[in-house]
Amino acid sequence: MRTPTHDSDFSRTSSQLSAEMNPYEPELGSLPQNDISASDLDNVNKTGTTTIGITTADGVVIATDMRASLGGRFVSNKNVQKVEQIHPTAALTMVGSVGGAQSFIKSLRAEVNLNEARRGEVMSIDALATLAGNFARGGPFFAIHPILGGVDEEGSHVYSIDPAGGVMEDDYTVTGSGMQLAYGHLEQAYDDDMSNEEAKTVAARGIKSAAERDTGSGNGVFLCEITDEGVEIEGHHDFDEVI
Repeated sequence: MRTPTHDSDFSRTSSQLSAEMNPYEPELGSLPQNDISASDLDNVNKTGTTTIGITTADGVVIATDMRASLGGRFVSNKNVQKVEQIHPTAALTMVGSVGGAQSFIKSLRAEVNLNEARRGEVMSIDALATLAGNFARGGPFFAIHPILGGVDEEGSHVYSIDPAGGVMEDDYTVTGSGMQLAYGHLEQAYDDDMSNEEAKTVAARGIKSAAERDTGSGNGVFLCEITDEGVEIEGHHDFDEVI
């Protein structure tokens, strides 16, 4: 076999490949990167937020307020939708920096679609919660603490995803700056036999309780209803419409 000369096309190609990844291995995606420090977060849009997730006899109800602020000191938007569908029967809330939360939602939604395309079946809510925890722990999604709610063959599920990637399932949960105020209401009002309609009223009252005292929450409520048939999200600037 003839040895390639130093300046041949073959030798040049070999030297280029030697410094790079194996071209025959599968390509792996990478998470978005940034150079934002924790102190920089004081100058970005934050949701402030009170978000509530409740399991019911019918499915799941999620409620969020509508306010975004700059560093918690100035209201930058009064009509923020802080809950998004990410799965045929699941939704996720936005808590923390708006940019980080939006990127988190887009990344999860893409993974759900990719999983369905590869496997030909919808991802389970437990698997989705595990994926969300892994993303929160390993990605550049600053200061997020979302709620994941969904319905699958196993029933109704609500998870809180903490900034370190912890995943905790419960019958109901609250995250955000108004969580203590909202929890006080839910502890008294929650019943595991509630319908979705009853839960929407309870959740809306919890958001209103937080909005009365928490400066990071307010301007109305988005209500998300999840059943085995899909996800419906509706906003209300007037609490009287849903209480």
